[in-house]
Amino acid sequence: MINNPFILYGYESEEYFCDRKDETSQLLRLIENGNNVALIAPRRIGKTGLIENLYHLPKVRKKYYTFLIDIYATKNMEDMIMAMGSSMVSCLRPWGAKVMRKFTDVLASIRSGISFDYMGNPSWNVEVGDIHTPRVTLEEIFQYIESADKPCIVAIDEFQSVSQYPDGNTEALLRTFVQHCRNANFIFAGSQRSMMAEMFNSPARPFYQSTSMMNLDCIPMEKYCLFAQNHFKAADKALPAIVFQAVYQRFEGVTWYVQRVMNELFAISSPGSNSTVEMIDLAISNILKANEFNYQSMLFQLPPKQKMLLVAISKAGKATAITSAEFIRRWHLPSTSSVQSAIKGLLEKGFVTSTLGVYEVYDKFFSMWLRKD
Repeated sequence: MINNPFILYGYESEEYFCDRKDETSQLLRLIENGNNVALIAPRRIGKTGLIENLYHLPKVRKKYYTFLIDIYATKNMEDMIMAMGSSMVSCLRPWGAKVMRKFTDVLASIRSGISFDYMGNPSWNVEVGDIHTPRVTLEEIFQYIESADKPCIVAIDEFQSVSQYPDGNTEALLRTFVQHCRNANFIFAGSQRSMMAEMFNSPARPFYQSTSMMNLDCIPMEKYCLFAQNHFKAADKALPAIVFQAVYQRFEGVTWYVQRVMNELFAISSPGSNSTVEMIDLAISNILKANEFNYQSMLFQLPPKQKMLLVAISKAGKATAITSAEFIRRWHLPSTSSVQSAIKGLLEKGFVTSTLGVYEVYDKFFSMWLRKD
């Protein structure tokens, strides 16, 4: 029994997953017809949830081994291999020790980092320092995928990260292995639209025209509203459409933020009562208070000029022409050169996003907290 139906992390079941029926069908159709897919959408729209929903379809669970590998935090090929290996062991675990052992047995180059419990289940104890020959280890992983006794679906989340690796060769190497892998279809999911478009649409890049492109938009407000209202109703609570619409519009339909506020609204609503528009501010205030220590720590770690620019962008909402004299004067920033160096640091650390010259604080709740002072 789920106490709160607005799941914030992971995937529970289709019952708690809103819509995406057309997108799931499209993704399945592409995979079943032999396509690799570049799935592009901003972060927190629901790419990972869509992939999880696909993987939980009965026909997919029966026919395929499914792998979901998040490489967002990786900095080089060794990190990526670590993420791939540990994720694949975890994904194979429900299939039993025999299936997992077939995977780990292929990894001859790092076998010393893999141990087994008394039931014969492999445990991934590999450290980055254990990967002495990254190319060989990566080739072994693909050898397993090619030799698996079921076809595989391999989803690599935040795939644009590989383009930033210092060796400059990972992208081409992956393309070579993917091209010769006949027992798998790949989903390359990414949140940096311009970087993903460059990787898959530029003739100079290894993955040029190697995938079907799929863009993911926000869940339509009407469908999301009905989903939310049904879950409130099942708990003898009421969610007027005007309340949901206010939340949806405030967060521009971005799934994670809508879901987070719905989770809090559900928690503070009493059975037999209606949620109200006024309760939205209370819900958001509760969320900000719960994260206040984290926000203070994040802000404390920033250099002063980055901190000043971050606050300015948060107060501007959608900031443009941030090096202009007008922007600098309005927000009392030191100089054009300081803004240029500060924005570079904020983008590298992921505090700020940039789309077509428009800058925003990545975390909308953090931005709200910054604007409070």
